[in-house]
Amino acid sequence: MTEQRRSLRRYAVISILAALATIGLKGWAYAVTGSVGLLSDAFESLVNLAAAVVALIALTAAARPEDEDHRYGHSKAEYFSSGFEGALIMLAAASILYASIRRLLSPRPIEQLTLGVGISVAASVINLLVARVLFRAARRHQSITLEADAHHLMTDVWTSLGVIIGIWAASVTGWQRLDPIVAIGVALNIVYTGVGILRRSLMGLLDTAIPDELQRGVTDILARHTSGGVRFHALRTRQAGAWRFIDFHVLVPGNWSVKRGHDLLERLEEEVRAAVPNSTVFTHLEPVEDPVSWEDTRLERKPGDSAEIKAPEA
Repeated sequence: MTEQRRSLRRYAVISILAALATIGLKGWAYAVTGSVGLLSDAFESLVNLAAAVVALIALTAAARPEDEDHRYGHSKAEYFSSGFEGALIMLAAASILYASIRRLLSPRPIEQLTLGVGISVAASVINLLVARVLFRAARRHQSITLEADAHHLMTDVWTSLGVIIGIWAASVTGWQRLDPIVAIGVALNIVYTGVGILRRSLMGLLDTAIPDELQRGVTDILARHTSGGVRFHALRTRQAGAWRFIDFHVLVPGNWSVKRGHDLLERLEEEVRAAVPNSTVFTHLEPVEDPVSWEDTRLERKPGDSAEIKAPEA
């Protein structure tokens, strides 16, 4: 798994190269046209570059194997990257709003429209192709970092489309203020995307449960084994980056042998891991006849809830 996570860094490198290319192209487009809409587009590509660099750092950290201080690995590092990217998106939106309001108060004509639009289209094609690659990799490897980066690039594509329409309309109608008005609309759309990414990152750091469809898969597996007096409860799940943690209690007849109970737990854990990729499964065996077993559903037990473990007599 660690080697697989390390391989994701190449996608961050691709994103960095794409950002450098689009910064150059969009900066050139702004230079030849003077359009504040294209300037806002160039600002977002600068954010793309910073976000891609942070993604590379986060993916490198997340790929590190577990150690003495991080027994559950480092996969949560991806949430810091996506959160940082969300914050950068908000900063880009603020910069676009500032430049747009200034241009709204002091409009100026757009020059060399055809050349500027052609350059912007070329940059957008690069972003679109890279975003599609990142989306596929994010789904395949369950990486929130790559998913956030892909969403950001697609936001850039839609931003560019809006800007192109805006500057074309401003040129055709002669209403120069239409250019900054479109840029303001673009900024507000970017804010919406940034808030969504920040929310997902914060929820991940709060140990949000795995998606509903995966939880249903786990409960279906448990339901298939509820025979012969076997019962289940205290199912809990959480997601940390690409890794999922699942735990539940298995209640079996008290006259079962340790081996029989252990074999059932092994079979259950194997089936759950097959149904939920990238998962660690914890199980706890209890006697179904004991009333305390049915009360044991809290995350932590209070002192005295379980029998005291005594040292063997000498």
